Amino acid sequence: MNFTVNSIQELNAVADEIILLSEKNTVFCFYGNLGAGKTTLIKLICEKLQVTDTISSPTYPIINEYHHPNGIIYHIDLYRLKSIDEALNIGLEEYLYSGDLCFIEWPDNFESILPDKHIKIKISKFEEDRTIVLSST
Repeated sequence: MNFTVNSIQELNAVADEIILLSEKNTVFCFYGNLGAGKTTLIKLICEKLQVTDTISSPTYPIINEYHHPNGIIYHIDLYRLKSIDEALNIGLEEYLYSGDLCFIEWPDNFESILPDKHIKIKISKFEEDRTIVLSST
């Protein structure tokens, strides 16, 4: 599924589609360059899911845990990790296979430990527009 987004308001349709996909999927991988809008989209999804916690980028803590009426969301940022061993040492697999929602930024170097079934969200920024492509594995 492809979306062209010109404003934050237009992200609502993308967030709604991801929420629909979350009924049958728990792991969502967000790809895109710095400033593409990965964290912004995750924040919008969390707000729509009625997260009661403060939603922020997990760049330094690596994993943020949010609570919503139906459970837990793990917001994971793998940007600072350098190896699969580092990811395994922080217990990444426990989060991925917990059955709770996992929104992962910068999964590029860690695809070998991702569950076979996950959703890829690729965000490409072109001046004022963003193209967002959702695909399942």
